[in-house]
Amino acid sequence: MAGGGWYKINSALHSVLYAVLNSALRALFGHLPSTRPSLVLLLSPKPAFLSSVKALLLTEYKKMSYVDVADPVCGPDDVLIQVRACGICGSDIHGYDGSTGRRIPPLVMGHEAAGVITGVGAKVKGFAPGDRVTFDSTVFCGDCVHCQRGDVNLCDNRQVLGVSCGDYRRHGAFAEFVTVPARILHKLPAELGFAEAAMIEAVSVGVHAVRLTPVAPGDTAIVVGTGMIGLLTLQAAKIAGFAQVIAVDTEDSRLAVAKELGATHSFNPKTGGDLTEFVKSLTKGQGADAAFECVGLNATVLSAIHAVRKGGTVTLVGNLTPKTELPLQVVVTRQLRLQGSCASAGEIPRCIELLATKQIKVDKIISAVAPLAQGADWFAKLYAGAPGVMKVILAPQV
Repeated sequence: MAGGGWYKINSALHSVLYAVLNSALRALFGHLPSTRPSLVLLLSPKPAFLSSVKALLLTEYKKMSYVDVADPVCGPDDVLIQVRACGICGSDIHGYDGSTGRRIPPLVMGHEAAGVITGVGAKVKGFAPGDRVTFDSTVFCGDCVHCQRGDVNLCDNRQVLGVSCGDYRRHGAFAEFVTVPARILHKLPAELGFAEAAMIEAVSVGVHAVRLTPVAPGDTAIVVGTGMIGLLTLQAAKIAGFAQVIAVDTEDSRLAVAKELGATHSFNPKTGGDLTEFVKSLTKGQGADAAFECVGLNATVLSAIHAVRKGGTVTLVGNLTPKTELPLQVVVTRQLRLQGSCASAGEIPRCIELLATKQIKVDKIISAVAPLAQGADWFAKLYAGAPGVMKVILAPQV
């Protein structure tokens, strides 16, 4: 087959090939095995059920191994993707030691990825081998009440790629190949590189948070935490129309990057005094119209709440800790709006456009592009808090 691809077939040919396969299995095993390979993935140069792919496997907490794993199985509504780039997310690092309970070994992690389709399921339409694609990290059902409303991030049957949490195990994209449902796919323009495209899922988190937050001409926003998500949220806030965007972080190096990416002001609470007073000095004594909290710790959530004006909005994006203190009287008497923001819900096409047109820039956020085979070393470095490293992209083809 041209290019060694796997192709869609009709049901008649499917039956014929199953008959041939059954004969081959009888000859090989002397009987029909109880589990036989699906013919949704077809006509590979080597049979899918006799092949393997390389993957970065979390074999136990704090231990990653570059190993052979079975080919991913592709159903009739799925596509097979040759992964070209996959980003290490902060949630992967937090799951690496078992602290989140959402990366139970053995597991292939990775949910921020892009690649090329090499096979399609029998029911898939609109995609073909050779298409350059990215995908949502959320595998939504499409049928529940939330999906029907367009809130796919709140799907009752939601699963996340590269997550194992007890309720389900869904291997992710730190591998040469991955299968995903076609309904979460998005095509990529030719001008967008795979490393940049692997950032789209993260970009969508920031764009979604900003979309949920009211903005009017001349408004001021603060972004608390200028890690990767904070820097992407900051850029999305500028695009949405916030006139002033104040970056807040305890690391001056990150604040410098924030200024390069569009922050009008920066503030380090370790050296700058009181954040609330600083924000009031820039807003005629009122406070910010909106705050994007991109960390998820008690201190940072409280600082965001106290820095907004009466009637302001605090959009909560970070969730490092499961519980924080709520200054109830402050929230009620100042009529503040606290808004949670989870993943994304339909923003990926817009994010592809923003990246392709360089309105959102990720070159200063990507610290390294490394071979997938070196992934275990990079996980160890990131877990140890390697200085100056923000985003690492792993690429099986490098």
